[in-house]
Amino acid sequence: MEIETKSAIKVIILVGALFILLLTIFGSFFVVPAGHEGVVFNTFNGVKPTTYGEGIHLKLPLFETAYDFEVRTRVFNSDASAASKDLQVVSTKVAVNYHLKKESVFSLFKNIGVDYEERIITPSVQEVVKATTAKYLAEELITKRELVKEQIKVALKERLSIYYIDLDDISITNFDFSEEFNDAIEKKVTAEQNALREQNNLKVVEFQTQQKIVEAKGQSEAIRIINEELQKSPQYVQYLTVQKWDGKVPMAVGGNSIFGFFPNSSTH
Repeated sequence: MEIETKSAIKVIILVGALFILLLTIFGSFFVVPAGHEGVVFNTFNGVKPTTYGEGIHLKLPLFETAYDFEVRTRVFNSDASAASKDLQVVSTKVAVNYHLKKESVFSLFKNIGVDYEERIITPSVQEVVKATTAKYLAEELITKRELVKEQIKVALKERLSIYYIDLDDISITNFDFSEEFNDAIEKKVTAEQNALREQNNLKVVEFQTQQKIVEAKGQSEAIRIINEELQKSPQYVQYLTVQKWDGKVPMAVGGNSIFGFFPNSSTH
């Protein structure tokens, strides 16, 4: 029995030693993936003042913990609720494309921590969007979307840069207004479309009227010329007689004659 107990103790000690050995081996290094930068926190001395590039690196097991930060471009989506210049409630969805300053990962971890998106980016987006939205009427946020986006981008870039974050670009994925405002916009668009349709119809009517006026003037001018010729030369009646006159021009009276009839003539 005593021998069996000693054997069991030896096995336990052996397993424990093996576990500690494996823990020491695997805890003595860490791997930084591609596109990341690593930092190490020491239990006694705090954050080590250096960063580690991609690859395998050594550290003290049990007493040091490694963290890695992606320094490639990332996308962070944030929601912000604000009021427009005319006090309309506007809900905005913003997609933020950013990357961490590679040389400042140590400072980022030491001063802000791993949850920098929630602590820095989210409140920054909300504050900048509120300040920018308040400068415009709700309708202008739609018609001047690109200008609003550019102003948000410039202000947000400046704000994030002091927190070791470089802004690459932003996208306003949505402007959402109250149901009442959306209904008002829809009615306004419908009214403008109807007004444009009526305006086009009016232009057609005006064109048709002008055409009729031109035609009427043309007929009047033809009558005037015929009358003048009749007064100048009685032979003009004979000329018109031998022509294939269609009879569409109203009768013209010239001197003592009526167009279409010979003067002082009897029935032929």
